[in-house]
Amino acid sequence: VFLSLTLFSLNRKKMNLKSERRGIHVDQSELLCKKGCGYYGNPAWQGFCSKCWREEYHKARQKQIQEDWELAERLQREEEEAYASSQSTQGAQSLTFSKFEEKKTNEKTRKVTTVKKFFTASSRAGAKKAEIQEAKAPSPSINRQASIETDRVSKEFIEFLKTYHKPGQDIYKQCKLFLDTMNHKRDLSIEEQSECAQDFYQNVAEKLQTRWKVPPEKVEKAMDQIEKYIMTRQYKYVFCPETTDDEKKDLAVQKRIRALHWVTPQMLCVPVNEEIPEVSDMVVKAITDIIEMDSKRVPRDKLACITKCSKHIFNAIKITKNEPASADDFLPTLIYIVLKGNPPRLQSNIQYITRFCNPSRLMTGEDGYYFTNLCCAVAFIEKLDAQSLNLSQEDFDRFMTGQTSPKKQESDSFSPDVCLGVKQMYKNLDLLSQLNERQERIVSEAKKLEKDLIDWTDGITKEVQDIVEKYPLEIKPKNQALAAIDSENVENDKLPPPLQPQVYAG
Repeated sequence: VFLSLTLFSLNRKKMNLKSERRGIHVDQSELLCKKGCGYYGNPAWQGFCSKCWREEYHKARQKQIQEDWELAERLQREEEEAYASSQSTQGAQSLTFSKFEEKKTNEKTRKVTTVKKFFTASSRAGAKKAEIQEAKAPSPSINRQASIETDRVSKEFIEFLKTYHKPGQDIYKQCKLFLDTMNHKRDLSIEEQSECAQDFYQNVAEKLQTRWKVPPEKVEKAMDQIEKYIMTRQYKYVFCPETTDDEKKDLAVQKRIRALHWVTPQMLCVPVNEEIPEVSDMVVKAITDIIEMDSKRVPRDKLACITKCSKHIFNAIKITKNEPASADDFLPTLIYIVLKGNPPRLQSNIQYITRFCNPSRLMTGEDGYYFTNLCCAVAFIEKLDAQSLNLSQEDFDRFMTGQTSPKKQESDSFSPDVCLGVKQMYKNLDLLSQLNERQERIVSEAKKLEKDLIDWTDGITKEVQDIVEKYPLEIKPKNQALAAIDSENVENDKLPPPLQPQVYAG
């Protein structure tokens, strides 16, 4: 029996230790496209890679278009039948065959025009959208800054294309034609504009390889410059457009991260010791890089910020553990960096990269790997719950509502290198937590006392009312007081006159 109890206690300790050390684990297969093509997937593409997502999107789009045209043809056929039947009842037989054909042709033209209007945006909506864009146009200073950057990028692009000679001229013509086309397609949805950009990337890359026989390494450089030139000009039109809910998602993620400010590295099993100065510097650099992503205009530059942030994270883990970091160490640390930095317009930047980045960068390479992990980190933050942090639901709810915060380390357990200000800050946080609990207890007792007083007053009032109803009182009017004889009351006039002394003759 003793042996069995000992084994039971050891197993229980192992289970508790395992549950305490349980971290965030993501298999490599979970980052890949769910269709099994070998490229990296993306939550924005529903787990597919860029190539497979486009295939699925085209299938769904063609199916929708086919269904819409079938519906339009059916409606047109029903209208023609209704028109023919109405004409026959009104004596349409007297019409000649030529007039009937002419009328039928005119009617058919009218209906086709109506169907086209049904599937295209109205001019009124376009005018209204133009008014909104004019009302929300950026200030002249921003326009000047954008024009300066645009001119600089254009000059760099022209200088770069000079090294390609004849292919460079064709590339420049293709880019100008694409920009003109995009300027005339402002009314399209952001998904359709993204499709146009992806098709353009694919066509130019194929021409560079097949028609102009450009080496693969030069093709990659050319595509980077093309993306930089195009997206610098298109940035203000396609980044966080008003027709999408990107801004709403940004505010939701920002609010969610602020509510999770209490999450500690220990809860996420982050293998980073910020007490080491070098590690602390790496964490600060990683946060700076992920925040700097919002200041870039080119998708490749935004990806570069994510890559630099990720490399700083790997260095911080390596210094802490004295060994190379693994994928299981990287993702929790990236989640911690995002929570600590709260990057601005996070969802808008992710959507912008997904829609307009060169797809070859997102499907393979370290940029695609780090970007996929960032998408997984954001998805984890949005669905973070008590079980993910090994907390009880009660504690998780209290932390989320701000009623209390996790207990900080005691001053004795701090490293000698920690400054006095940090120690005093944690002491103040503990004191504030205790004062908050005392205040909540006092408020609760005060509300209870108030309720007791109200109940006591109501009880006394009810008892008095019951007694009055049981023993009713009859209050009689007061008797009038008798007036004194010597008083000067007006009512004394009714008294007999006083006796007068009489004199008798003797």
